[in-house]
Amino acid sequence: MVFKGLCNALVAVMLTVAAAPACEAQYSTAWLANTHGTATTRVGNVARSMWVAPEGVIYTASMWDEDEGGIAIYQNGRNIGSIGGHGEFQGGAITGNSTSLFAALQFNTTYGSGKVGRYDRVSRARDLMITVSDTTTERLADVVTGLATSGSLLYASDFPGNRVRVFSTSGVWLRDIGIAGPGALAVDAGGNIWVAQQGTGTVSQFSPTGERGKTIQLAAKAQPSSLYFDSVTGQLWIGDQGPDMNIKTYDISGAPYLAGTFGVQGGYLNTVTGIKGQVGDRRFTRVTGIGRDSGRNLYVLNNPWGGAWDLGRNGGTDIHAYDGTGILRWALQSVNFEGNAAPDPATDGAIFYGGMNIYAGTPGGAYVANTIDPYTYPSDPRINLADHERGEHFAHVVSVGGHRILVAASQNPDTFYFFHFNRASGYIAIPDSTLPGPSFGTAAKVRNGFCLDSKGDIWVGFDKTNQISHFPLTGFDANGKPSWGAPITMPIPASISQLTRIMYLPESDTMVLTGITGSTDWTAVGSRVEVYHGWLAGNRTAPNPVINLTSVNPKSVVAAGNYLFVGYVHTVPNIDAFNLTTGKLDITLVNSNPNAVDVGNDVDSMYGLRAYRRSNGEYEVTKDNYNKSSIVLYRWTPPASGGTGVSAAKAVLVSPFSVN
Repeated sequence: MVFKGLCNALVAVMLTVAAAPACEAQYSTAWLANTHGTATTRVGNVARSMWVAPEGVIYTASMWDEDEGGIAIYQNGRNIGSIGGHGEFQGGAITGNSTSLFAALQFNTTYGSGKVGRYDRVSRARDLMITVSDTTTERLADVVTGLATSGSLLYASDFPGNRVRVFSTSGVWLRDIGIAGPGALAVDAGGNIWVAQQGTGTVSQFSPTGERGKTIQLAAKAQPSSLYFDSVTGQLWIGDQGPDMNIKTYDISGAPYLAGTFGVQGGYLNTVTGIKGQVGDRRFTRVTGIGRDSGRNLYVLNNPWGGAWDLGRNGGTDIHAYDGTGILRWALQSVNFEGNAAPDPATDGAIFYGGMNIYAGTPGGAYVANTIDPYTYPSDPRINLADHERGEHFAHVVSVGGHRILVAASQNPDTFYFFHFNRASGYIAIPDSTLPGPSFGTAAKVRNGFCLDSKGDIWVGFDKTNQISHFPLTGFDANGKPSWGAPITMPIPASISQLTRIMYLPESDTMVLTGITGSTDWTAVGSRVEVYHGWLAGNRTAPNPVINLTSVNPKSVVAAGNYLFVGYVHTVPNIDAFNLTTGKLDITLVNSNPNAVDVGNDVDSMYGLRAYRRSNGEYEVTKDNYNKSSIVLYRWTPPASGGTGVSAAKAVLVSPFSVN
């Protein structure tokens, strides 16, 4: 990692010597939540289906990828390109053959929905569009839910049409096979088509001419979400996104029977092989893609739990590659489109919480856990398709007396969801309250600032109230659930025309308020920042300093220690650090490592910045990078803190799940 500042000549020495001369304005740049950190290597967004070519080239389909085509291409654990537009594909189905790819297209105002595009694998251009379904107006739900090829035939599941449609690979319709709610498809060595029905937990066989054959009835609650026929063993592999969250292998040479499984039963929720919620080798989430190459390497695509703005149910990309003996070779992972990463104070910033995932603090940000348990907590708002906020990938996290409080919110939220943890739940976040909501006694939207301070108190600017409401934390019950007292209200200072953000720092009794003048955009920050030292002590009328932000379009701000960090939208990726004592701009964080880290374009989210001052004086600042499906991490030690500018990693870290 390369460091920027006035002492660049000393970098090599400082990386090997524990104590070194202080350097002014040094910082490092890294990334989290994506296996790779540059524009050309990064893992694409929300792979929902997968096809593997014999030579080991992996094609995945996504509904939306902000910075490349919706079909991402990988080989040997690396990104090797993409196909199509970033919003061209539905993501739910993809297949291929030696010359072409076939992928479900998303709704388009010109041709509607229910279409499949054929793409030349060499030129990567679309050369044919095939109409599969009569449903042409669906904008979000999957219409084409399965695709498979066999020789010159293309099979496509028309979910609303309750049929599997058979075409030539040149797009000529041949016949239909009637079956209710068809999904994933696979073709066996005899040319028989196998059709998964998630709703009934059934996989049915049909002959090449459409006669019904064998049936596999999975156990109760199983949801067959992907199929793969292994021509070497003659077995049918079934990916299950029900509670088992594993792969089931069936011998289909005679009457089908379960020959084995691959993956830990219960996946990431299994408590025997790991902590509940912990991800890792064979601890799958929802298995939505299975494939092998000619070298017998196995590829498994997971779809982690967690809603998003697109379909309201999909997590980020998660591909695991295994050799022929089942040994893990590599994994590719990314966050869903955009989200933040809040440093965890219980570990002194060693790990990071997103609204749905937990990440390690090392470059690449290996995934530690998924905090959603859809079976124990089916009403979790983060997987609620009807939730108007959808996509709660932005986190606020604090630790009070050994208890963590997690708040999850969306890109530009006016509603915030509260969660707690306990030892029995492991990494799983247990849903609590909603702000606004009955438990807080209000239906008013949060449009004038939100803050969960380090002591667990809540500070809110409710829409059209002209007040700041302070909810003091009153304690935790035996299960770790927090509670808050009645709000203490106080007027917004008259010098703030329209309040936009609230940041309270209990350690120094410092309140930071931002305001905007003459704007109807409640998601913007504005240019005026007022810093009140001694807020609870009574100073609510004499801000000192007042900071005037001169760079255009400030979008996200966060305060920690003695600094205010400011990020901007539609302009630059820079993060400005303003001193809360002097009001001066002490440093602009740009990119100290451009060859290894892409820092994106801007911050297009209200709470996309998070910051934390570690015990050694080092600041950790994270930035949402929606362009590269990652999170940028800056580490900086201001000279005035007395630090060296480069902090040595601790040999022993606090347990990443220290709960009551």
